[in-house]
Amino acid sequence: MNKEKNTSLFTQVDCIRVPVDNLEEGLKVYRDKLGHKLIWRTEDSAGLKMGSDSTELVLYTEKNGLEIDFKVNSVEEALDKFVKAGGRVLTEPFEIKVGKCAEVKDPWNNRYILLDLSKGVLKTDLERNVIENVKDGEKPNKK
Repeated sequence: MNKEKNTSLFTQVDCIRVPVDNLEEGLKVYRDKLGHKLIWRTEDSAGLKMGSDSTELVLYTEKNGLEIDFKVNSVEEALDKFVKAGGRVLTEPFEIKVGKCAEVKDPWNNRYILLDLSKGVLKTDLERNVIENVKDGEKPNKK
């Protein structure tokens, strides 16, 4: 069987971030009325499941507008490739709970977030509150 090496920069859509004025009100709409299951939450954001896809719908209270976050294997390597393809870096890499993150624009002025999971995924308690990162070999809570 011939297996082609995947050379795509974006490994998947990590999340679509949707700004809301109030997190509880946003959850009432997207979780309670539209049926998206709560995966995790912090004080100012909440991750919701979208069907059978691993892409998350993330409600957040910052006023940055609708945002698409792409997972990459390494933010630093992705930025180099993105810039060589004609894009530009808006925000240099910075640390986030799960790894590194950077903000970019493509040649047509579309804004994206690139992130990697170099620190692992988030671990939640039974109420889905984020408590820490999952260490190597551990499995995140599933419910």
